[in-house]
Amino acid sequence: MSVPHDLLRALAIFAAGLAAGTINTVVGSGTLITFPTLLAFGYPPVLANVSNNVGLVPGVASGVYGYRSELGGQRRRLIRLGSASVCGGLVGAILLLTLPQSAFKDIVPALIGLAVVMVIIQPRLAKWVAERQRARAAAAAPDGAGGDTEGADAAGASASAVAVAAPPAAAEAIGGPVLWVLVFLAGIYGGYFGAAQGVLLIGMLGIALNDSLHRINAAKNVLAGLVNGLAAVVFILATHIDWGVAGLIAAGSIIGGQVGARIGKRLPPWGLRVVIVCVGTAALIKLLT
Repeated sequence: MSVPHDLLRALAIFAAGLAAGTINTVVGSGTLITFPTLLAFGYPPVLANVSNNVGLVPGVASGVYGYRSELGGQRRRLIRLGSASVCGGLVGAILLLTLPQSAFKDIVPALIGLAVVMVIIQPRLAKWVAERQRARAAAAAPDGAGGDTEGADAAGASASAVAVAAPPAAAEAIGGPVLWVLVFLAGIYGGYFGAAQGVLLIGMLGIALNDSLHRINAAKNVLAGLVNGLAAVVFILATHIDWGVAGLIAAGSIIGGQVGARIGKRLPPWGLRVVIVCVGTAALIKLLT
């Protein structure tokens, strides 16, 4: 009886890792798939959290590689904001290890509830960010783009397209100190727990930066990867990891990262969101009962 059960558990954890890798690359919040899965199989919350974090790092790296073409021209931005993610991730990981496990058990339901809410409001947030990007693109269009002839109109449209497609100007290329602090705070959250960290980052970057959502999503993957990667190093050095669980999640998330980068944007967003909300709500009920 134990062999089939162990096989079923391994397949479920692998599948959760695959789904999480896909979702993390497209939106974020894949932890709301893997973490509740581990809780359902009886893993203690802190052990589940650290093993899940370590396992998801290769998947995030896979997603970054899948979005590598959108990372062009973002070096200065990622160096600056990456420092905030690294610092925040380190603080969050240290908090997880130094605070009592009872504190994590008390805090996790609130974090899962917050993550579920962020996933629910993500479409409205994404719509608002997209409208802001369009307004900035329109404001950046040359005043003299319009003309009395069709040729002038076409030239104006072409100029506007170039303005939208081009990398942002220096003033908004890397973000100011407020964005750095916000990314730092998101890093603390990501190092401590991390569910829906990607949703937070997309919202922050989309509001602060004048760039396309695809490039912002690529930057989000890098920043989340830095947080998860640094936290994983801290966890490996300082606490116990269930390497069987981490390996299964890693194998699934690597495949999922490529799926998310290649076809994830074709999947119905509402379908992914329903799955995440249902799994997160089930985890919340389990923790509270």
